[in-house]
Amino acid sequence: MTESNEGQGKNHERKVKAALYIDGFNLYHSILELRRNYLKWVNLWELGELIIPTNSHELVKVLFCTAYNKKDFDKLTRHQKYVRALEHVGVTCELGHFIKDPRRCRNCGHEWVEDAEKETDVNVAVHLLNDAYRNIFDHGYVLTADSDQAAVARLFKVEFPQKALTVVTPPKRPPSKSILRHVDSDISLNRDHFELSLLPPTLFNPDGSVAVIRPHEYATPPGHARPVKIES
Repeated sequence: MTESNEGQGKNHERKVKAALYIDGFNLYHSILELRRNYLKWVNLWELGELIIPTNSHELVKVLFCTAYNKKDFDKLTRHQKYVRALEHVGVTCELGHFIKDPRRCRNCGHEWVEDAEKETDVNVAVHLLNDAYRNIFDHGYVLTADSDQAAVARLFKVEFPQKALTVVTPPKRPPSKSILRHVDSDISLNRDHFELSLLPPTLFNPDGSVAVIRPHEYATPPGHARPVKIES
């Protein structure tokens, strides 16, 4: 084979298929602690491409698992806009739901009702395993700090020893030690990962019409500068 042919052969090598599965509430509460609302307008597809080695991997799916809390109309509207924006850039969004969860104080007996999110972590687990069975990906990435996903990681490595699994930890969250026992690698995110992956203020349809406009609460501050690299 000539030198030029060798180069062509390398260009046609199949890339590793990568898929990213995101626990939306783990991610949301982590971003809240960064105290920068504009980071909530993060492009999760672009974030996925930022954390995978694009020279050897191809991102084929990003799944965002979340649920709408209808208690606060303004928050609900922003959440719905964000989901539409994610779908616009190719992210698959899987919705759980909220329930009214009765609570009681053991000390004073006071009773109240809290809104409790359901299905988000289950949807992450179910879709990760189902997509592995369907051979959607070769390397799965799971964005969570929830130790409950350790059981999923353990089963995944038993059922799919030929596939790789990486846990991606949100900012200000330590990786779960129980998950780390069953994965091939781990990635810790920081603020710069989000700074480098923000959605534009306006997303457009192919015909030029407006698809989604960023809520003003997520606008970047005056003088905001995009980082040039990720700081460790």
